[in-house]
Amino acid sequence: MLQALEGDHVHLSADQVHAAARRVVPEVSLATVYNTLNELVDMGELGEVRLGDGTARYDPKTGPDHHHLICTGCGLIYDVEPAGVEGLILPRSQRFGMAVRSVEVVFRGRCSNCAEHD
Repeated sequence: MLQALEGDHVHLSADQVHAAARRVVPEVSLATVYNTLNELVDMGELGEVRLGDGTARYDPKTGPDHHHLICTGCGLIYDVEPAGVEGLILPRSQRFGMAVRSVEVVFRGRCSNCAEHD
């Protein structure tokens, strides 16, 4: 199942992971895929990226300060390294007693293909 998530800018849905896994193990169920993905997210082995419509994509690249560019039309996702993130500060009054450990920035827009159809 993890082989489906290898490569750069890979952000697959559970259905896409399921389809790839079935090529190797035809009897694997979608429920097993969801359970495995959720366990891997809980263990920190995968990241979960939520799209605006509530669907999730799974990202093999994990770690602090991991940022994304997401198309709001088709859901295309890229890993990005924006400038200036290291200067972001959350004022103490907005931390609600939490110790901030990492920052995630999500840019949303329209890819050229979706913008062409607007």
